[in-house]
Amino acid sequence: QEPSNKRVKPLSRVTSLASLIPPVRATPLKRFSQTLQRSISFRSDSRPDLFSPRPWSRSMPPANTKRRDSKLWSETFDVCVNHMLTSKEIKRQEAIFELAQGEEDLIEDLKLAKKAYHDPMLKLSIMTEQELNQIFGTLDSLIPLHEDLLRRLQEVRKSDGSTEHVGHILVDWLPCLNSYDSYCSNQVAARALLDHKKQDHRVQDFLQRCLESPFSRKLDLWHFLDIPRSRLVKYPLLLREILRHTPNDHPDQQHLEEAINIIQGIVADINIKTGESECQYYKERLIYLEEGQRDSLIDNSRVLCCHGELKNNKGVKLHVFLFQEVLVITRAITHNEQLCYQLYRQPIPIRDLLLEELQDGEVRLGGSIRGAFSNNERIRNFFRVSFKHGSQSQSHSLQANDSFNKQQWLNCIRQAKEKVTCAGKAGEMNSEAHFILSPNGSRVSQGETTLEQMDQSDSESDCSMDTSEISIDCDRMEQTNSCENEKQIETNV
Repeated sequence: QEPSNKRVKPLSRVTSLASLIPPVRATPLKRFSQTLQRSISFRSDSRPDLFSPRPWSRSMPPANTKRRDSKLWSETFDVCVNHMLTSKEIKRQEAIFELAQGEEDLIEDLKLAKKAYHDPMLKLSIMTEQELNQIFGTLDSLIPLHEDLLRRLQEVRKSDGSTEHVGHILVDWLPCLNSYDSYCSNQVAARALLDHKKQDHRVQDFLQRCLESPFSRKLDLWHFLDIPRSRLVKYPLLLREILRHTPNDHPDQQHLEEAINIIQGIVADINIKTGESECQYYKERLIYLEEGQRDSLIDNSRVLCCHGELKNNKGVKLHVFLFQEVLVITRAITHNEQLCYQLYRQPIPIRDLLLEELQDGEVRLGGSIRGAFSNNERIRNFFRVSFKHGSQSQSHSLQANDSFNKQQWLNCIRQAKEKVTCAGKAGEMNSEAHFILSPNGSRVSQGETTLEQMDQSDSESDCSMDTSEISIDCDRMEQTNSCENEKQIETNV
């Protein structure tokens, strides 16, 4: 027991310290209050209900999503059965086990998406069968495909948990992933329709209840619909990890190298088709106020380099599309219950576009001096695009969400200009030499790594170029043609 003569600070003296604490930002303050709340609740055994939720209040999901517990091969199986394994062999077994475990988790999530989302919404008539088919696409056909790979991997696993050969299985199975073509190409339209249907209170209420249920692990529906694409771009990484820990004289060495080449070719082909599908989707949703706004550069575009929401110096929200050879500035509107994009100004050809990076504070908001006295956040992250050709001229001061977003826009536009300029020079050289470029020309490998960069955006969505609700946060990497020594240019979409 504590001595009875222990000095205790007066409560007033402790609480008076609150006046000395300077104001802080909302986010740290929220974290501090949550920490304080937890510490008080742990110590207040006599009042356990002090911070318990009220019976009439609806519980909200926690900020952080609940993830599966990762499993290791060395923890699942006994690695010291009758013989000792080298550290390199243990790492190889871990990589093979991770491949199989990932397939098992993927199958579980795909079945969950159908059982917990698709079937109940269809049965309760929350969405029509046609709408659900558009949103879920060919998800059902992917389940037996991955069940087949998991079965093959489990069949070659020995009784002690180790696996000797997997290369031949992968070489035989990987071509099945070509069926991902239609699923990935449908994702842009699926995401747009899902975001539109969320405006229906019945859909929103159903999805919110699922989000708050334990089975969802606090993940929304789109997370489950995006899992197949995320898994697809991880296969090259998983196979390289197995190959890295496989001895040079192992029979799997050659098969794994062949398997990596197969999956890289499949991903590259799907990326190109997905990029073309995304480009076509947005081209079909452009609304022209007059026929003079139509441009053949838009119609002939097959790749959308980047797009997203920007503001002009008057605070007007604009949705800007950077196609291969033209910049299109639009305003998002609702037309026939669909999100469309009405052209704000005449399209600007990339070859005639002038790009200028503006320093913070250089732009005056609303074209008046009041911008000098405005909040610093309102006059930051601007850049200017202008165009002058004959009697036509335009100038737009555009503001990005943050400095990173601004830099990505600058990189995208500069690289698009480099590519157009380089293609023009190559065409002049070829006309002088009296020969014709190959059909591929500078378009080879466009959008080659779209899905790989999209996967990175799953964990870095705040840095995505596209800030609209229906856009897919993704990155693009393009290659210039031979006149640029085939150097790779990374852009963020």
